[in-house]
Amino acid sequence: MDKFVNSIFLSNEIIIFLFVQLTLFILLFVAFYFSFFIIKNWDFSKTSNKQYKLEKTSYLVILIITFTLIVKIFLFPYFAYTLDNLSNVVPGAMCAAGIVGANKYGQINLFLKIVILFFIGIWLIINSFDIKEKTYPYTKKKYFLYIFIFILSIFELILDFLFLSNIPTKEPVLCCSVIFGVNSIGSKIPFELSIYTLLILFYMIYFLIIFLKKKKKAFLNLLTNFLFLYIAYYATTYFFSTYIYELPTHQCPFCMLQKEYFFVGYFIWGSLFLGTFFGVASFVLKLILKKDFDFIYRYSIIFNTLFVFSNSFYVIRYFIVNGVFL
Repeated sequence: MDKFVNSIFLSNEIIIFLFVQLTLFILLFVAFYFSFFIIKNWDFSKTSNKQYKLEKTSYLVILIITFTLIVKIFLFPYFAYTLDNLSNVVPGAMCAAGIVGANKYGQINLFLKIVILFFIGIWLIINSFDIKEKTYPYTKKKYFLYIFIFILSIFELILDFLFLSNIPTKEPVLCCSVIFGVNSIGSKIPFELSIYTLLILFYMIYFLIIFLKKKKKAFLNLLTNFLFLYIAYYATTYFFSTYIYELPTHQCPFCMLQKEYFFVGYFIWGSLFLGTFFGVASFVLKLILKKDFDFIYRYSIIFNTLFVFSNSFYVIRYFIVNGVFL
């Protein structure tokens, strides 16, 4: 019992997070319950009283789903903020990196939340297209997608409790300098790439994303965006972050979320996520709705450009101020 109390109720932020998460889950469950009935009986071509009642029910359910999913989007950065605050009470942790790596549930929990965010975005786009049409042609598809999101949310809630209840409060955890630092025992640059090669790939793939926009190759866009996400993570963590912190030995993807660095990490990682999301979404939506959504890919270029420029800005600024590179 002491372990449960120490890890779950470490801070007011944790209590708020779990309260909101549980409240949202209840709303999601209510919508999940009605979703099966709507999928089974939905037929917009009918003018029966039953269909009319079904449309009214669906309208309310969609309102609940939309509200809940939008709140979940904003809950994710709050979750990151909460993990960062936990570093003040968990021995050894200097930022959220130590908290995420505190037990075996941290990384998979974080990954699942990002995956859910992606599908939430897809659902919101499909719903926006559906309500603009007089016949609501995508109703069943968006309800099927919602059911999938709800199933993922069940695992997310379980992982939240497993993760938070197993964060040690008496034993020290690894700090980011050990996990990501120059002499780290954790993550390394893949394929033993040098920083120089990593940067070449970073900018080359970025320009390839822009080039493929003109070619309108949806599947290639999908693969390129995933590849850029992969390379961009390592480039930001092991190169660009050192210019944000202005310290060559400080390599961490989480410390930039702190107020000492003006919370710039939320903008940097947020722009990368949105760039990848819109790039992948253009392909996924075409697959689901059988229509071209090339215009959505423009948003991918916009956010990826913001990501590249924001990272590059810190390198350029450091060189202008100090006359040297790190």
